[in-house]
Amino acid sequence: MERHDDAMLDVRGLRAWYGAAQILHGVDLQVRRGQVLALMGRNGAGKSTTLKALMGLIDKRSGAVSFLGRDISRSAPHEVARLGLGYVPQDRRIFSDLTVLENLEVGRQNPRQPSDAGALPVWTPQKLFELFPNLGAMRDRLGARMSGGEQQMLTLARTLMGNPCMVLLDEPSEGVAPIIVEQMAQAILELKSHGVGILLSEQNIFFAALVSDRVCVLEKGEVRYNATMDEFVANQEATKAYLGM
Repeated sequence: MERHDDAMLDVRGLRAWYGAAQILHGVDLQVRRGQVLALMGRNGAGKSTTLKALMGLIDKRSGAVSFLGRDISRSAPHEVARLGLGYVPQDRRIFSDLTVLENLEVGRQNPRQPSDAGALPVWTPQKLFELFPNLGAMRDRLGARMSGGEQQMLTLARTLMGNPCMVLLDEPSEGVAPIIVEQMAQAILELKSHGVGILLSEQNIFFAALVSDRVCVLEKGEVRYNATMDEFVANQEATKAYLGM
């Protein structure tokens, strides 16, 4: 595998199966420090499967995956997380019987400053409440009493308590109120400014265009289009073909 020395995440020929059904057919992508790569495509294109395969959540997978110079192609999810790759799933998975603050404490990990990632922010509950003011106003609220959008913010904040070098973010804008979407966009831009790399699975091109540098479009588990986000937005033929716009 040809290695990109400036890539935090370098993925070559990623394939994944659910049982006998092959979902990914050789996905290649790279994410660099402080870069947001939007992984786009219609429902069923393989976006969420890609994130799960990278985190080691799919047993039947193949290909070469390098994170911060280390081979994680066959690593277990807890090993990947310990290296500093955070994951925010689409289905949130907060602890509904814990408060906001208690949910954050569950995600706490020691700060990490790998030499090949440069200086990264060290996240505390207070810093996260500054990033997500809504959460700060409900720090003692149980997860079960939060809206879907608030739970989505909490899931991202809990992941950041692990002080990741990079975050895999699955459909953060889906089904949440516009004000929450705006706060999510601001949070992603803040992370990007601190040098955190982000692989963003997203269908909403308007949201993706606000925060992303590049786009990688999947169709039936294969990469069909790879360009800067500006180029993709300007290419009406491509946006129509791959997103139905």
